[in-house]
Amino acid sequence: MSDLRLEDTIFEDLKKTFSTISDRMESARRSLRATDASVLGESKLVEDLRDFADDWGYGIKQLGKHTQGAVKMIDHIDGTFSKLDLDLAESLKSARAKKKGK
Repeated sequence: MSDLRLEDTIFEDLKKTFSTISDRMESARRSLRATDASVLGESKLVEDLRDFADDWGYGIKQLGKHTQGAVKMIDHIDGTFSKLDLDLAESLKSARAKKKGK
């Protein structure tokens, strides 16, 4: 006999985690971008910090694209798993009915 088990909330938890990653990183990027780099004094250090903030912004956009793709994949896996679970339950019912009919 086969037991196919998966915590009911796992897909929702994964979607929530992946959905909020880019939002949290974007918030950090905005905070970094809004920082007054001139207080660092050294002009090269100020320039490097601004360059880092720009690079961070690009990376955050890319991360957002990938996390959206991950959420879509999680939805697909959830749907496939649910169908598999129903098919397995139906198969077991059918097997039991055949066994009782013998």
